[in-house]
Amino acid sequence: VIYGSNVGFHAIDLDDNSTYDIYLANAATQGHVVPHCIVVLPGTRGQQLLLCYNMEGVYVDTQGRVTKNVMIQWGEVPTTVQYTSKERLLGWGKRAIEVRNAKTGQLDGVYNHAKQDHRFKFLCEKNDKVFFCNSKNGNWQVSMMSLSGINW
Repeated sequence: VIYGSNVGFHAIDLDDNSTYDIYLANAATQGHVVPHCIVVLPGTRGQQLLLCYNMEGVYVDTQGRVTKNVMIQWGEVPTTVQYTSKERLLGWGKRAIEVRNAKTGQLDGVYNHAKQDHRFKFLCEKNDKVFFCNSKNGNWQVSMMSLSGINW
């Protein structure tokens, strides 16, 4: 079981009930960490993760070793992060959806929407199309965003 706290991310070994630290934030943010997403990376048999907190994301394995020399820097705090089949990260914020290269963390594009805050929920990805729903004033609608054919 992996969980976040105000200092970083930790794990509980269910076989022996021991706990250990997976990732502790640097001293500047220590005690001020707001964890919001743990993404299990595909093709790693659950052994590699993207840990998202505050406006950052870091790649680690389940033993706490940093696996990529990449720090994701989000433009706004995402409420959800999705790893797509084309090795892109989608960061779902209240005002935009950020599309980032999963290998480099580089911003590939931004889907901005109205100036009002929205609540986005990822539904699924199929054939380079991402389906999601959003809520504004309690009304939900399903939308689709194409990831192919766009020159990011």
